[in-house]
This record gives sequence, C-alpha cells and structure tokens, in this order.
Amino acid sequence: MAGPALTGLPRSVLVIASGNPYKVAEIAAMLDAVDLEVRRQPDALEIEETGSTYLANARLKAEAVASLTGHWALADDSGLEVDALGGAPGLYSARYAPTDPERIDRLLQELGPTPYRSASFNSAMALADPSGTTVLEAEGLCRGEILSAKLGPGGGYDPIFWVREAAMTYGQMPAHLKDKLGSRGKAARLIAPGLKRLLGLR
Repeated sequence: MAGPALTGLPRSVLVIASGNPYKVAEIAAMLDAVDLEVRRQPDALEIEETGSTYLANARLKAEAVASLTGHWALADDSGLEVDALGGAPGLYSARYAPTDPERIDRLLQELGPTPYRSASFNSAMALADPSGTTVLEAEGLCRGEILSAKLGPGGGYDPIFWVREAAMTYGQMPAHLKDKLGSRGKAARLIAPGLKRLLGLR
C-alpha cells in the first residue's frame, strides 16, 4: 500500500505556471513527464514579474501558482541578452514592444550594422512544493548571434537567433535540438531528476 501513497494525486500533479498550452506541452515533453499529470495554471491568472533576475521571476510564478492550486508548480522565465546592447532586452524581452515583429524590428534597429552580434538565450526554472516554497532551481544558456534579417519560422526572437552548433536559427531547430541545445531544454534537463525524485516518480 506504500506505493500508491507516494504517488497519489497530490504528488502526481504538476502545474506549469503558464497559460500557454504550447509552452505547457513543450516543458512536459522536455521533462519526459510520462508518469505525471501536467496542467497549466488557472485561467485569467496573471503574476507580475517584479524580480531582478530570471530565477527570481521563476520563483515568483512557481510559488504563486503552487500556493493557489495546492499542487507542485514549475515556472520558467527566459530572455534574450545581446552583448552589444549591454544585455538588453534581457528581463524585458517580452515587453520590448507590443508584438513579435515589432520586438524584432526594434532590436535590429538598435543593434544596427555592427559586426559584434553575439547574444544568448537565458532560461531559469523553479519548482515550488504545494505549500508554495521553492525547492529546486536550474538555469540554462544557449549562445548564438543575431542575424540582420529573419530566417525561418518561430515566435519571439527565434527567427533572428543563429545557433552555430545547429547551423540554423532557433526558429528552424526541431524539437530534439531545442531540447539538447536550447536554454529551456538545458534547464529542464538539470531540474528533471530532482523533480521526479521529489514527486515520487521513477
């Protein structure tokens, strides 16, 4: 009888602190969460990201969702940092402009014709227990460079972020390469063993 108690409903549910079903599915796949019921956060929930780092924002979201739902909660926060722009847009990547095309246009205009175009995608993940306390954290980094024009599909800054190891943009990368080389994939791989241990999964 000990087995079911360890993997009962309260410990087998993981809420991803996001309302985006695509993102929830992507993170679940990265974690290989086959023995886990993954849910997205409650509808209409908005958490203000007031942290000064990606990890701080991930903690804020994970703890808020865990406290609200009474389940384990996983949150991530990520951003693009361009070296020639002093690390901008960074924490403000999603708020750099109202839409993806406008964000890309603003970034390319501010970067201009400089040949110094190195950049990185940065991701942080935080896991909070059902009481709303962060118990695990992980970070991932993907280095690349900014192209002068979009190449391939993808949202956000993906079409202009060239990853040399993959010889393609982030937007062109298939899922298995994003899992291996992408910043979120790296963070997910680091946090997955501890997450599965804490949730009583094999």
